Amino acid sequence: MIKPTPNPPDTDPISPYEPDSKEPNEAAKRALDFHFPSNADIKAAARKPSKLFAVDPEATTETLAVFLVETLASVDVMVHQLVDHLEGESRHALLGISNSIMMAEITANRVLDNIDTPE
Repeated sequence: MIKPTPNPPDTDPISPYEPDSKEPNEAAKRALDFHFPSNADIKAAARKPSKLFAVDPEATTETLAVFLVETLASVDVMVHQLVDHLEGESRHALLGISNSIMMAEITANRVLDNIDTPE
C-alpha cells in the first residue's frame, strides 16, 4: 500500500529559526528582555518600599520582638492543627516546619531576654 502523503508531510517553513539553530530571533529576544530583565537592570532600578504593609518606625525593639514571638507561637499552633489531619510525607514536612518555627521562637525569646529594659 502506498501512502498518499510523505511522512512527515512537506510544509512551508513557518519558523524564523534555522532548523538546527539554538539562537532566538530578534522578536523573541525583545520579549525575553521585557519579561525577564537582567540582574543589572534590576539592581539599577530605584527601590521603592511598599507602604501597604508597614511596621511603625517608632516601634521599639522590644515591641517588635514580642510581636515576633507571639506571631511565631500562633503559626506553630496552626501548623500543629494541620498536622493532626495529615499522614505520611506531608505530615513529616509540616512537623519539620513546626520545628523550624519553634527554633525561631526560642531565638526570638532569647533576643527578648537580652534586651536591656529601662528601669
